[in-house]
Amino acid sequence: MPLRIDFHVHSFFSMDGISSPEDLIAAARAAGLNGFAVTDHNTCEAVDYMLEKGFMRADGKPVDGFLVIPGVEVTTSDGHLLCLGCRLPSNLRGRPAAEVCAAAHEAGCLCVAPHPYDLFRAGIRESVLDQLPLDGLEVFNAATTLKRHNRRAYDYAMRRGLPMTAGSDAHHAGAVGVACTILETEDFSLPGVLAAMREGTELEQRYLSTRQTIRKTWNNWFRLRSKPRGARLARES
Repeated sequence: MPLRIDFHVHSFFSMDGISSPEDLIAAARAAGLNGFAVTDHNTCEAVDYMLEKGFMRADGKPVDGFLVIPGVEVTTSDGHLLCLGCRLPSNLRGRPAAEVCAAAHEAGCLCVAPHPYDLFRAGIRESVLDQLPLDGLEVFNAATTLKRHNRRAYDYAMRRGLPMTAGSDAHHAGAVGVACTILETEDFSLPGVLAAMREGTELEQRYLSTRQTIRKTWNNWFRLRSKPRGARLARES
């Protein structure tokens, strides 16, 4: 069966995200998604929170017909790297991308380079990508700085024969599912979805609206003030 998955979503456990896991799930369901990957920057706090609240299952099965994929967007010394499918420690930040890939693979994660070529947003340079044992490439990022960055990512994935993903890079609930990845599998579970992603995908490609882009930029400017309060409220709820 076809599944619509957004592989790049941030909660307010990211320093620049503002939406709760509950709001993200509600928005994703309303957008017709079957699931998303929670990929906060350098932390898996949202994964712990959703497991505790029952929005995710430790065995990788969906909850009420919706699958949340554990993940993290690691800020390596070479740029950002999505690690999908497991929980990783927070001490990987600042390490070389090759070292993070090795640690992720040892933990059973898949490694996908997000928004490559977009150096304004810490995309990994091609000379480094060439050396990485990637499991996929994000060839469409709905929030990319320039559209040509997505085109170059697509061309690179074609040259290397890498599986392709599309993601919203949502930092607030209203952006979830703007772009997503469509895959085919009869195994609607964490292992089934990740295996299907590696087998081949279709991409649903839309860019953030001007309003959504402005909101994301606003979040970045004020993240240092708003993030601690949001995370604290989540822990206390």
